[in-house]
Amino acid sequence: MNKAAIERAKEHFGLLLEKQMERVAKIKAAPDWIDYSKLEPIIIGVVGGDGIGPYIAKEAQRVLEFLLQDEVKRGKVEFRVIEGLTIENRAACMKPIPDDVLEEIKKCHVILKGPTTTPRKGDPWPNIESANVAMRKELDLFANVRPVRVPQQGIDWIFFRENTEDVYALGPYGIEVDEDIAIDFRLISTPGADRICRLAFEHARKTGKTRVTCVTKANVVKTTDGRFLENFYRIAKEYPEIQADDWYIDIMTAKLIDEKRRREFQVFVLPNLYGDILTDEAAEFQGGVGTAGSANIGKQYAMFEAIHGSAPRMVQEGRAIYADPSSMIRAAAMLLNHIGFAYKGKKLEMALDICGQYEKKLVVTGRPNGATGAQFADYLLETIQDPNLETRWQSYIKG
Repeated sequence: MNKAAIERAKEHFGLLLEKQMERVAKIKAAPDWIDYSKLEPIIIGVVGGDGIGPYIAKEAQRVLEFLLQDEVKRGKVEFRVIEGLTIENRAACMKPIPDDVLEEIKKCHVILKGPTTTPRKGDPWPNIESANVAMRKELDLFANVRPVRVPQQGIDWIFFRENTEDVYALGPYGIEVDEDIAIDFRLISTPGADRICRLAFEHARKTGKTRVTCVTKANVVKTTDGRFLENFYRIAKEYPEIQADDWYIDIMTAKLIDEKRRREFQVFVLPNLYGDILTDEAAEFQGGVGTAGSANIGKQYAMFEAIHGSAPRMVQEGRAIYADPSSMIRAAAMLLNHIGFAYKGKKLEMALDICGQYEKKLVVTGRPNGATGAQFADYLLETIQDPNLETRWQSYIKG
């Protein structure tokens, strides 16, 4: 038995516990929700990221600026472009977010963010933490919200994925105890589970949903998943008009492709890793991860992004202009809803449904045999301006 290795592991784990206890204390002391209606201006930061990120962020920003042109003129909204969140810059300073970039991000109220490259073992880049994970922790963006809608199939789901805990929070801080044993750590806290579950039930109540489903593997992962599930049912008691139930992650992935059962689900709440897996699967029904956006919500900040990666191969092969901006533009629609422009957000969602799921006059394939991202954005802007947009959308929904 290697006692020295065991002692090193104990010390390592002790330091992690100290930091997490400090983090939980901050959660308990966090200020209340920001009121966007009282802000002037609302500052929207646009962070291109790397890979295809700057290409699709540019198109999403163009659509947002069109929809918010009156608010920009009145001084209610301001756009700021923030450079420097590239893998090259992050690797050079050995930080997931360079200090100067983080400083500029914190001056904004909401962020529209392009994909960023996360190094993995074997890559040429150093082992720095995911920029997404770091941003969620720095800004306390505890809720990753991902809607998936396919009206013709009866699918109208929204996923509330806890964002700051689970294996992703401690993923970079595992330890190779010796040549035979490597250990990673998983974290679920009561305050962390409470706030994501409450947000899911609040959304259900506000939108008239009647069911919230919790997804765990609490029958096997008894301590952490068990705590998440226990908190879910405790919060559920405060919302007696809403049905609360739970499923295990393995069978839930199967039920999403069950044509009879999947229509029954409405709101999901789940820990970080399961949420990442399940929402990627769910996005396939809508046309793939390239069509799905997500929101990262905290009480003081919010960040909206595509759910897919930075696709560096597309850049290397000269295909970046053919990257599909739909996912980032979906995220932009969520941004509009979040800061109080629900009507504009709804118009954008309807236009995305028409252009991406129904008419498909232009198809983005990621290659020269399809439309460029700019051409798709032009098509979308033309559709948004149609005075009969809602009637057109309703005709497709009714089939």
